[in-house]
Amino acid sequence: MAVDSPLSSQLGPPACERDAKALHFIEETTSHADSVQDRVLTEILTRNSQTEYLTRFKLNGATDRETFKSKLPIITYEDLQPEIHRIANGDRSAILSAHPISEFLTSSGTSAGERKLMPTIKEELDRRRLLYSLLMPVMNLYVPGLERGKGLYFLFVKSETRTPGGLLARPVLTSYYKSDHFKTRPYDPYNVYTSPNEAILCPDSFQSMYAQMLCGLLQRQQVLRVGAVFASGLLRAIRFLQLNWPQLTQDIETGALNPKLTDPSLREYMDKILKPNPELAECVRHECSKDNWEGIIARIWQNTKYLDVIVTGAMAQYIPTLDYYSGGLPLACTMYASSECYFGLNLKPMCKPSQVSYTIMPNMAYFEFLPHEPDSFGFPRDSLPKLVDLVDVEVGKEYELVITTYAGLYRYRVGDILRVTGFHNSAPQFHFVRRKNVLLSIDSDKTDEAELQKAVENASRLLREFNTSVVEYTSYADTRTIPGHYVIYWELLGKDSANSPTDEVLKQCCLAMEESLNSVYRQGRVADNSIGPLEIRVVKNGTFEELMDYAISRGASINQYKVPRCVNFTPIMELLDSRVVSSHFSPASPHWTPERRR
Repeated sequence: MAVDSPLSSQLGPPACERDAKALHFIEETTSHADSVQDRVLTEILTRNSQTEYLTRFKLNGATDRETFKSKLPIITYEDLQPEIHRIANGDRSAILSAHPISEFLTSSGTSAGERKLMPTIKEELDRRRLLYSLLMPVMNLYVPGLERGKGLYFLFVKSETRTPGGLLARPVLTSYYKSDHFKTRPYDPYNVYTSPNEAILCPDSFQSMYAQMLCGLLQRQQVLRVGAVFASGLLRAIRFLQLNWPQLTQDIETGALNPKLTDPSLREYMDKILKPNPELAECVRHECSKDNWEGIIARIWQNTKYLDVIVTGAMAQYIPTLDYYSGGLPLACTMYASSECYFGLNLKPMCKPSQVSYTIMPNMAYFEFLPHEPDSFGFPRDSLPKLVDLVDVEVGKEYELVITTYAGLYRYRVGDILRVTGFHNSAPQFHFVRRKNVLLSIDSDKTDEAELQKAVENASRLLREFNTSVVEYTSYADTRTIPGHYVIYWELLGKDSANSPTDEVLKQCCLAMEESLNSVYRQGRVADNSIGPLEIRVVKNGTFEELMDYAISRGASINQYKVPRCVNFTPIMELLDSRVVSSHFSPASPHWTPERRR
């Protein structure tokens, strides 16, 4: 039953008293966004005034915006690497933050091929938990009755390592799932998962996925929402079901757990809940044995009201596939976050994916915005335009996000490009446009043009003994397969037709490219199984000239034409695919270990 609240007019009537408090907090915070930002900056600069970093720029205890902006530079990760390395190597002095750095959060963005290390402090867990606590009160405004069922969420921990100085380095969600905030969270009827902690925290990806899928099937009548962090993760779960439903249904039918699940705590939990259920097994078998898997999510989990996944940015490429497997269920994008900081939430979570806008919560960090021209090549670093405060951004304009955090990032360029769509009270709402400089992405991987160029150069060395070179290339992220994979189109020039590179050589070229890509990509290939083997498609000679002719026929200038290093426009894809003479896949997984390269 909805609860009357004096502040429910903007967002709607809350579902319960707890929701009323959460919605009130959103209204209060966004109504006073500028003063909240003032307070946040003052708190950050006051507590960290004696740190080495702030002392270097001679703030002398000043906490006002004008002094802060005049004395502190706008920075990137590369600028901060000397400080990061010192902390990673064991320097415990107050370099960036007065509070001890508790661990590093590994970003999906990379620097020199390795994940970026983002310093964090213990109290950041409280800020993350606060934002999580706002999600369901907003969702309850749009989807009533969620307290009467459960969420089937596929959540996983990833590998972690320690820096030379002994600090943990791991992804932000792994940090959260392993924290007491998550493991000992109080019971909340609006946030009950089918997956037990034992399954979520199991480090073996197969055992974790198997147990979570089995629990989801056993409780299928109670499932009201299905989700994963990213759209790609949910599709991997569906592919897992396609490959493993015979064994899963056997477990359900007999009440005996698959012997491949060897994790002791996982087996102990599953043995408690797994009982013979031939009727359920036959129901699942009946659906999964059909050739047509369209709408399989709605067919098995018939009470599902929506899918909870991120489908903005690079994940938008998965929307058609999700629609196919779900039978067109609504797609809900609930929050906007990164390793550096949690930013905000979607106050209209049931809107169409193309209309998703995130409201920045001004209490999470101090936010600035660097004006971005969509068609420009960017501003020279020494002549950046003036940064804009949170409440001063303009609707319709694009900006690059710059943050100052409690954990010790100051005027840090996150690399996200956002477009202002409106305001909720005085807090702006943004559409996520893209990650800056990212060319290819399947899952959490992000490959830029320079990295792709380097990979092509390294692989093409294998062609030298055949007097063959790569004349031109382009690429695209093929998400029609599960998992998706990188496709690289090569046009080759061979000087000796009797000595052309063989299929085996071109397969090794695929592997050489993968070995050249960053650690996030290689982890996706090796440990997470979230990315399929890289594919090289060799096209006929003259194909890239045809590509240029097509672009010019559509109005491109012949003088300014550059071969696109990534393509996703259907007519261009069709042109390229119609010219393919051979296709080759990576024959093995690239090298990857949790340890960082020295």
